[in-house]
Amino acid sequence: MDLLILGSGGRESALEWKLNQSSFVNKIYVCPGNGGTTNNLDLSLNDLNEIKSFATKNNLVTIVGPEGPLNNGIVNIFKEEKLEIFGPSKEAAQLETSKIFAKNFMKNANIPTAKFEIFSDYYDAVDYVKKYDGKVVIKADGLAAGKGVSVLDNVQDSVDYLNQLMINKTLGDAGTNVVIEQILKGEEISVFYLSDGNSVIRLSTAQDHKRIFDNDVGPNTGGMGSYSPCFFLSNDILEDIDKIAENTILNMKLSNKPFCGILYVGVIISNDKPYVLEYNVRFGDPEAQVLLPRMKSDFYPYIQASINQELDKMPELIWSNQFALCVILSSIGYPSKYPINEKISGINNVLKMEDIYVFHSGTKMNQNILLTNGGRVLGITSLNKNLKKAIKNAYNAVNLVHWDHIYFRKDVGNKALKYF
Repeated sequence: MDLLILGSGGRESALEWKLNQSSFVNKIYVCPGNGGTTNNLDLSLNDLNEIKSFATKNNLVTIVGPEGPLNNGIVNIFKEEKLEIFGPSKEAAQLETSKIFAKNFMKNANIPTAKFEIFSDYYDAVDYVKKYDGKVVIKADGLAAGKGVSVLDNVQDSVDYLNQLMINKTLGDAGTNVVIEQILKGEEISVFYLSDGNSVIRLSTAQDHKRIFDNDVGPNTGGMGSYSPCFFLSNDILEDIDKIAENTILNMKLSNKPFCGILYVGVIISNDKPYVLEYNVRFGDPEAQVLLPRMKSDFYPYIQASINQELDKMPELIWSNQFALCVILSSIGYPSKYPINEKISGINNVLKMEDIYVFHSGTKMNQNILLTNGGRVLGITSLNKNLKKAIKNAYNAVNLVHWDHIYFRKDVGNKALKYF
């Protein structure tokens, strides 16, 4: 079988790497890809008709990496043409693409989540945050590449953020409407599931590092590192989260929006109880870069079973008992303005290391020279049975890589060490 992976980030790099190991897969195309992926297509992810034509001509199974094409309805378009595609429909993808849809869905399905209110009027929103002394979470309704959520602790910052979203439109239409919710305290983790609209299989757990600076300081990013699994979760809590995922899939089906694909349930464990902070409708990035290296099973048959609605026939996935830890290497200035076209060196030395993997994000090749081409540039993943050694090995590899304006967090994984 030949595949088409849509996307250009580290998630898609990891998917290509994993699916290239499948005995069922012959050739993989990546659209548009990056400097580390092969068989790249020079097509925009917004050009759905061109992508559809290529998939039709080459009889490809398409795997959607990022949320953008899902929001644009690529799954609906492909299914109308009887093309095989892995991912949720535009309607089901609203679990991620609209915070308002997701919160109302959770409320109606009795899924535990933070108390919230929805606002379309700036002044009403300002009055609301003042009632809570500005100690709130504010979420832009629409897609914002992981940067549309802010946890505030005073009135001035809350009002300023509302002004950015609703008046200055710093996130465009994504911030026209906002969700304001209570702050929950606890450990944030991500649990990933695979569904065919009926059955649900838990993949594994991971913990992201969203803030740009060490000790979780600074603005949110797409993710600066992650590790898997979250070994400190009790079986009781995992079972509670499994019930949330099953309830989610059931209620999506009952609302005529059956969910097929990857469901990412972002939860916070507060007072030994999981509350859903958000849904994503695809693999996280950088969570994919720690989940897929730990997956020992051939992943492609599970993708095909999801497409064919036959997940109930599949055996349990087999996972490595090793820890995986990924450090994201970014360009200084990210998540704001950053330089590009800087020469990257040292990767060949990293690739010689045992149980170390390099996944490309914002890179490109120019005359056989690897250059930076984005805010998040590379992800370096380490595997080891000992988490401390996984952290040490990852940073040993990171320190071999160089470009002029390189930046990375130096504390990825440290928050897990308190559980030892």
